Amino acid sequence: MTTALITGATAGIGAAFARRLARSGYRLVLVARDTGRLESSAADLHDKYGTDAEVLTADLATEEGIAAVEARLSDAARPVDLLVNNAGFGNKGAFLTVPLQDELDMLKVHVEAVLRLTTAALPGMRERRRGAIVNVASVAAFLPRGTYGASKAWVVSFTQGVMRDLGGTGVRLMALCPGFTRTEFHQRAGMGTGNIPSWGWLSAERVVEEAMRDLARGRSLSVPGKRYKIAVAIARLLPSGKLGGLSSKAARTYRTD
Repeated sequence: MTTALITGATAGIGAAFARRLARSGYRLVLVARDTGRLESSAADLHDKYGTDAEVLTADLATEEGIAAVEARLSDAARPVDLLVNNAGFGNKGAFLTVPLQDELDMLKVHVEAVLRLTTAALPGMRERRRGAIVNVASVAAFLPRGTYGASKAWVVSFTQGVMRDLGGTGVRLMALCPGFTRTEFHQRAGMGTGNIPSWGWLSAERVVEEAMRDLARGRSLSVPGKRYKIAVAIARLLPSGKLGGLSSKAARTYRTD
């Protein structure tokens, strides 16, 4: 049975991946910070899909948390065939209004954890000549706006670069770049969403379904939703200076209270 490890697995896109993969017969390793929610999620997945779900409590903003997941991914006796690096969060406020430690924690989760967990998973996958890694980024990766966008831009560049390096090995990597998705993300960050039009929202289930289709097609970048595909295509054509101005204007109209 194929095994998938999902970080940030108890809510939002991570939970949607868990449900989707459980329906497809995957054995799961669920990673998150809250042991109670992990155990509840594992029990629910077992009851609904008959899936064996291992739980691993780990805070990826800490050295101990990253090391624990690295160890699980490196365990040759229990190989992981699909890694979903989904854990992440946002900070409310403009740069310099956010405490530096919060910014550093974001880089720890979005950059260092993704780098180290990908590095831990790849040797076994390459040796078996099969496997896949989905690194969850954001359409914010294409808009120059603060630490969040910068960290997600790194995820996209890193993922596509490694995918090229692994050509012919049977291992696939893909950066997933959703737009506004109905999850706990904004609530946890203390961000209001009243100014976001209803047509701008995607469901976590739709994001995951499109991601799985793109992964099966061997794509290195997945942008769910036609509107967001168009937005990313335009963003790639515009000069970075123009993008920065548009991003700043959007931020002034995006209510965060």
